[in-house]
Amino acid sequence: MTPDMVVGLMAESIKITLLVAAPMLIVGLVVGVLISLFQAVTQIQEMTLVFVPKIVAVLAVLVFALPWMMSMMITFTQNIFANIPAYIK
Repeated sequence: MTPDMVVGLMAESIKITLLVAAPMLIVGLVVGVLISLFQAVTQIQEMTLVFVPKIVAVLAVLVFALPWMMSMMITFTQNIFANIPAYIK
């Protein structure tokens, strides 16, 4: 296994990780900003107000995006297993 193959495999792994995590992180960020904006406008300074909507939104996105996420991870894993002979050389 050459250093180029290792770097390519690591880059692909990081790319897949970011793609799989991005929908939940983006929704969590957007909901957090909207709740913070709401708190600033209404001057409600309750720290726990952010948690429940953010958890519900992230969970909803997880349920919605799970088939796509699993498809990406399964495809990546199948490619890893299919290329094991190339990694051994």
